[in-house]
Amino acid sequence: MSKVRIGLVGVGSMGTAHARYLIANEVEGAELTAVCEQSEERLQVFTEEFGSSVACYNSYDAMLDSGLVDGVLIATPHYFHPEQAIKALNKNLHVLIEKPAGVYTKQVREMNEAAAKAGKVFSIMFNQRTNPLYCKLKELISSGELGEIRRMNWIITDWYRSQSYYDSSGWRATWANEGGGVLINQDAHQLDLWQWVTGMMPTRIRAFCSFGKHRNIEVENEVTAYAEYENGATGVFVTSVCESPGTNRFEVTGDRGKIVIEDGKMTFSRLRVLESEFNSTFKGGFGQPECWKFEVPVAGKNPQHKGITQNWVDAISKGTPLIAPGEEGVKGLMLSNAMLLSTWTDNWVDLPIDEELFYEKLQENIRNSRSTKNPLENRTLNVSGTH
Repeated sequence: MSKVRIGLVGVGSMGTAHARYLIANEVEGAELTAVCEQSEERLQVFTEEFGSSVACYNSYDAMLDSGLVDGVLIATPHYFHPEQAIKALNKNLHVLIEKPAGVYTKQVREMNEAAAKAGKVFSIMFNQRTNPLYCKLKELISSGELGEIRRMNWIITDWYRSQSYYDSSGWRATWANEGGGVLINQDAHQLDLWQWVTGMMPTRIRAFCSFGKHRNIEVENEVTAYAEYENGATGVFVTSVCESPGTNRFEVTGDRGKIVIEDGKMTFSRLRVLESEFNSTFKGGFGQPECWKFEVPVAGKNPQHKGITQNWVDAISKGTPLIAPGEEGVKGLMLSNAMLLSTWTDNWVDLPIDEELFYEKLQENIRNSRSTKNPLENRTLNVSGTH
């Protein structure tokens, strides 16, 4: 095909951001030909900003059957991602979904099965996978430069969100409409990177989530989690949206030293010999391995959302390998679900999680919700600079 014709589903804050770079022709080989939005008010705002060159629908089925699109970019609230992806895949269309893959892993597995059956190009908007810092970290770990991983520690508390953010949209911060808080919304990126760069998933997790801490919301907005891995490694994940100034520090320790990503740079404290080798041969009591600390040069641009969209389009038209295959969305979501389930049951959670139990606990939270928010009430926000 000369150009991949894209149908955009949802023109809220994130959908509008996607529309801007697509209409500006910043994704080579792609064209935004249609949008779908159930809110007439949002469709009107969209038309006022972009004109009438793009076909507008308030029926998803009508857009899928229009013959105007080769693939869809889904930017709707979380619960809709698997449902809408499955429907498009069954119509023989390519799919790119916004993060997260869904709200619960059982639902996402059904989407993955539909993608495998359809054989179409299926990707997810894990735009932090285009960040050269994390690409370099993944390269260093997979090449063995850091040695066997022993410990990981990620403090990610610079996702600050005020009450006005949560009040801006009726679906936000509710169990029934968003399905969670910081873990499923903001930290979908970090939870994906945590397992992507290391190539490791925990065997079990113990987590402590606070719900509505310092904010008038019902979902989790502060979390501390401890993870254990098959090789004996451990991990700690700390996150919050009500802390300012926040921190974003990812620390990975291996047999060959320690790598830290913070303040936009990577520092490697590299041991001259493996710690395990030093430990087995050293006889001097209080000595330590010789260590060289230096900043790792990291080159390359970070195209973020446009980069993932470009990669998806190239995969459709050229067969380029995907940076973020849609099927991998279940991994980060599994970590998120495990942390919530651990808190709800006040216990360790083994991975893979008990998906039926998680779904049961989620439904219990929905039934007990006291939220009076209208999920159709939304105000478009500027999402630039929100990772």
